[in-house]
Amino acid sequence: MPDPVTAATIPEYRYEVPADASDILLIRHGESRAAEPGEAFPFVDGHGDPELHPTVGQAQAQRIAERLAHEPIAAIYVSNLRRTGQTAEPLARRLGLSPVVDPDLRESHLGEWEGYVWRIKIAEGDPLAMRVIDEQRWDIMPGAESEAGFAARVRGSVTRIAERHRGELVAIFTHGGVIGQAVGDAAGAKPYPFNASSNASISQIVVSDDRWKLRRFNDTTHLTPGFTIAASPVS
Repeated sequence: MPDPVTAATIPEYRYEVPADASDILLIRHGESRAAEPGEAFPFVDGHGDPELHPTVGQAQAQRIAERLAHEPIAAIYVSNLRRTGQTAEPLARRLGLSPVVDPDLRESHLGEWEGYVWRIKIAEGDPLAMRVIDEQRWDIMPGAESEAGFAARVRGSVTRIAERHRGELVAIFTHGGVIGQAVGDAAGAKPYPFNASSNASISQIVVSDDRWKLRRFNDTTHLTPGFTIAASPVS
């Protein structure tokens, strides 16, 4: 509880998550395996579905578990793309939780550039890929999901999860575009600049009936060499 206010002292305001709000950790999946030209990723519902990188990605998943294992997480959510479930697995095992799959937490659909094509276009400096970056719009890609449709999908998923978990801490393992949309909504800003979250990073929003609040973005402290877990709680 805040210190009592007296005539002589007015303590600095300390934010506390409202009792009817949901405290949500948005965790980007670990690094996925490298793309190899000519060898397409598997697909799930039209989305490229690479697994975690067998060394880097798996190690990042373990570091997330170490960072969050002592937090009072009530539920874990993942998308239907396996890199999120694989990233969540070490934490879920330690907490004894079964991740809930929500397909609406999947990444924005890149149309004809799904699979590994987007990575190749960026690596080659494709002019249309450069337009995507310059204009900060995914839906420039041929056949890509609309900006409005993606935003509505993400907001709907996060809102439903928040309504189920009022007064609780929830971990959502998801994708960079989803985090960018949710953080942009919480900040009252365009989402694209927030698409730069690192693999295995932690962002945090608080969702209540009347507003979304941004508490942090792209926390990668747990990935720093020499980081001591016990000395650095998440909240």
